[in-house]
Amino acid sequence: MRNVQQILDQKGSRIISAAPTASVREVIGLMAEHNVSAVLIMKGNELVGISTERDYARKVMLLGRNSADTPISDIMTASVLCVTPGDTAQRCMSLMTEKKIRHLPVRENGEVIGMVSIGDLVKAVIEDQQQEIQQLQQYISS
Repeated sequence: MRNVQQILDQKGSRIISAAPTASVREVIGLMAEHNVSAVLIMKGNELVGISTERDYARKVMLLGRNSADTPISDIMTASVLCVTPGDTAQRCMSLMTEKKIRHLPVRENGEVIGMVSIGDLVKAVIEDQQQEIQQLQQYISS
């Protein structure tokens, strides 16, 4: 089973972030520009929150707030669950299932080095299973 570092090595460790003072509209614009559904909220190098499309739908749209006038700090999730590069895809998927989240920032020595999504993890598990099936088929046919 792959670990988080192997997944980041394959997909890249690009970090999309915004300041807590950015407007919700600016953060939604970042999501659209980078084709992602979550943005890390950073104060310098410090992770202070995460904001997702779900936050926008539930905390702005449904409540009739103005996305241009609402700072992202008002709707972000401040208590961010993080993983390390050595964590396995299985552990990450278990955390996501238990906490009902879809994104996990990756920290190493207190610094954010990337983020994995449920899609990244599912892709890695499927690729691992396909490789195992091929190895078993080769073993059986030899």
